[in-house]
Amino acid sequence: MNKPTQENNEQDFGKKPTETRDSDHYQEEYVTGFVDKWDELIDWESRAKGEGDTIINILKERGVKKVLDVATGTGFNSVRLLQAGFEVVSADGSPEMLVKAFENARQHGYLMRTVQADWRWMNKDIHEEFDAIICLGNSFTHLFNEHDRRKSLAEFYALLKHDGVLLLDQRNYDTILDQGYSSKHAHYYCGNSVSVYPEHVDEGLARFKYEFLDGSVYYLNMFPLRKDYTRRLLHEVGFQKITTLGDFKETYKEDEPDFFFHIAEKEYREDEEVQ
Repeated sequence: MNKPTQENNEQDFGKKPTETRDSDHYQEEYVTGFVDKWDELIDWESRAKGEGDTIINILKERGVKKVLDVATGTGFNSVRLLQAGFEVVSADGSPEMLVKAFENARQHGYLMRTVQADWRWMNKDIHEEFDAIICLGNSFTHLFNEHDRRKSLAEFYALLKHDGVLLLDQRNYDTILDQGYSSKHAHYYCGNSVSVYPEHVDEGLARFKYEFLDGSVYYLNMFPLRKDYTRRLLHEVGFQKITTLGDFKETYKEDEPDFFFHIAEKEYREDEEVQ
């Protein structure tokens, strides 16, 4: 997974892009040109308004001080947590993303602690314990192999303190698979200068197309995780209590949210049933 990224704007999905279903392939997807446009897609200001203080409040309510951001990307969540006073370590598998994140943090007045690390063996590169781990931005769907998903969650679990919490999100793939795609672009990918939609969807692949105003086009191949499947994996790895929000709301109709947000708590509850 630590192959060098391409120093150009050309992605490589081979002759049959819809057959590219490999956890390691994201390195070929996050090429320089795409990474340079990522903040245009996110729109930090609009995303901060849509997200509000939900994540910060969830962490503060649990007494969190030290956070590991395992899907740093260009640094949006890491910077927001630094601004809120948390101690943050920022990890990503893409060196291109980490370079961009470090520069974004510096522009906001922070020196970001960065680590390039593969989720599947994070304990090899990170030798600390954390009160919380965040894996946001639909990043977990880059893993196509169930063994990779289980191994990654086990690594996250091991890096958490005994009462730690994992915050993990995903697109509402249930609705995309069962009813088709729509998006309010109110919470995550808020940039209004980018067209985002799935060019191909089946039970094993969601291939998203990103079209920018300058005519550039990029793709991401992702695994369409169903909500209950993700919750089951979290339970089976050992998380005791899992709360799932829809677009940061506790009450929602299953087909309404663009994103699901899982709060997975590690703390052992001897006298309670796992939820």
